[in-house]
Amino acid sequence: MSVPEKIQGWAAIEAKGQLRQIEMPTPKIGPNDVLLKVLACGVCHSDLHLINNDWGYSTYPLVPGHEILGKVVARGEGVHHLALDTVVGVGWQRSACLHCEDCLNARDNMCAESQATCVGHPGGYADFHVSDSRYCFPLPKGMEKPESAPLLCGGATVFNPLTSLLEGNLARTGRVGIVGLGGLGHFAAKFARAMGLELTVFSSSPRKKQEAEAMGAHHFIASTQPGAIASQGRTLDMVLVTANVDLPWSEYLKTIRSEGSLCFVGIPPSAIQVRVGELMGHRVRLTASPIASRAQIHQMLDFCAVHDITADAEVFPMTQVNDVLQKVKANQVHYRAVLTR
Repeated sequence: MSVPEKIQGWAAIEAKGQLRQIEMPTPKIGPNDVLLKVLACGVCHSDLHLINNDWGYSTYPLVPGHEILGKVVARGEGVHHLALDTVVGVGWQRSACLHCEDCLNARDNMCAESQATCVGHPGGYADFHVSDSRYCFPLPKGMEKPESAPLLCGGATVFNPLTSLLEGNLARTGRVGIVGLGGLGHFAAKFARAMGLELTVFSSSPRKKQEAEAMGAHHFIASTQPGAIASQGRTLDMVLVTANVDLPWSEYLKTIRSEGSLCFVGIPPSAIQVRVGELMGHRVRLTASPIASRAQIHQMLDFCAVHDITADAEVFPMTQVNDVLQKVKANQVHYRAVLTR
């Protein structure tokens, strides 16, 4: 198809404002870029933070969206690995330098020169999207559906530390705990069970016990009940925190075996308060994990195709974007929301 002169998108014009439909020039398609016809785009809490300028670097008008499924409809002269009409996914990261120490060691997700998909560039809440082809990931057969879109950010974010657990020396018992069964946590639960790990889910919502077990949890801890966290004992190799609230971290540290880790992928609002002695006695690691690298995203998509893993998602037309953002803000969406065109 011919490249359209204009793109229609949904944009925040100012911080904390509702999104409006706008028209903008189609970004230049560079030699390594592709033009995607957007098929679907997941709605992530990070989109809300960007719209509200919570992180202090948003510029307006801002077109959010970084969990994109799209079809390749045009490509730069340097793109040979993606054929036209290929359905690809795009996540939070749109580029990296690809020559620094981190990039050369398959840690391009930590590149100091990386750029985000919808920071300074129009994101996926639009009819078309231009992205670096090297950060476009072909969808395996059978995965080309809206429910796959949240894998590109939410799924990849939790797949990263879980694979690190398996590849490192921590997986001595294969027991992992997931704190929170929401947008990130439900991916973590599905991955952990498919990886053959013994899974404990900690949730402040006792009503989620049945859902956790359906996703593969062997044990469910209603974390707000007195003594419930302590009842787990020191049995877990890793506790993966997917919640973004302040919790009794000292109690969770006591569930971790010697040389295990408390790993954050959710971002609590306050500083993490623990005493060094709580880490020292059992050499427990306090760590955090960012988005996934290119290699990990390819690996995750293949893994999901084999194990038939997608998001538990509610799908909405993109015209309802403002209503959907309010639902996400109010935690009224069942795990994940996806917008379709």
